[in-house]
Amino acid sequence: MDGTIRLRVRYAETDCMGRAYHANYLTWFECGRVELMRGWGFDYARTEREEKCFLPVFEASLKYRAPAFFDDELEVRTRVVDFSYVRLSFGYEVIRVRDEVVCAEGRTVLAAVDEKGEPRRLPADLREFLEGLPLPPEHERRRRKG
Repeated sequence: MDGTIRLRVRYAETDCMGRAYHANYLTWFECGRVELMRGWGFDYARTEREEKCFLPVFEASLKYRAPAFFDDELEVRTRVVDFSYVRLSFGYEVIRVRDEVVCAEGRTVLAAVDEKGEPRRLPADLREFLEGLPLPPEHERRRRKG
């Protein structure tokens, strides 16, 4: 299941050359990821509060393709690309809406940890939902390994 959000580059998000500052793409990835999970009905705040399960990003990659500028409308496309019992990986594309140019592509990997930062399994309800998602064929091999 993919998710899409739209946002507009704010002036405060640009550098001295008028381009979207590079670190903002990771923030936009987070916006896409959180909205995708919210769309699944996953209540992140409840999971942290009641299950003491946290999902910090422990790996991120980003490839810039074209600049985005102040006031550009962007579309952030987010999808699940892999998961295991303790990890969840998302892929992203940031598209400039006016001309459909890909500005950036990336990936983040989240790890389930408890309140002490120790690894733990993903919450059962989230894992059950993920098991039902259509994922690329190369994922099927990893799914069985757990």
